[in-house]
Amino acid sequence: MSPPSDLVHPEHGGSTYSLDTLFSALKIAPDATSAKAIESRIWEAWSESGSDTCDLLMTRVKDAIEEKNYDLAVRLLNSVIAIRPAYVEAWNQRATVYYLKEDYARAIADIAEVLAREPRQFGALAGLGMMLQDIGDDKDALDAYRRALAIDPHLENIPDAVKTLTDKVEGRDI
Repeated sequence: MSPPSDLVHPEHGGSTYSLDTLFSALKIAPDATSAKAIESRIWEAWSESGSDTCDLLMTRVKDAIEEKNYDLAVRLLNSVIAIRPAYVEAWNQRATVYYLKEDYARAIADIAEVLAREPRQFGALAGLGMMLQDIGDDKDALDAYRRALAIDPHLENIPDAVKTLTDKVEGRDI
């Protein structure tokens, strides 16, 4: 999963709430509308690179992805990661591009980098679940989806995937 396309980028250091506060609020959000607003703030915080150069490159990455020029997107993301290896969203975006290229091994490796830096990255966990499901690893896909839902109980489509995989992996009660 990637950030929403209409994401507003605040000025550097412009996050009003800490990520911990936002994640706490996300778990208790009373409805989908509230959850989406909180998710958006989390994505905004994750999108802050702290570097004008990285921000410019990430804009070009978005354009390259929209044009389906995935090789260019990977090259640009390699540059962002070289400049700011701690910038989690660059790893996440590169995982997304590798997924779009159906290079699951590299995508999963990048997701591991994302989760090592930000274990609460629910988009990466949901994406991991999709990839694992695509390659037939339903048990681990189910685990990834459950981990994503534990962080963000309002993720779209993931509860349906969990139900389907639970029946497939664990069976149904008699």
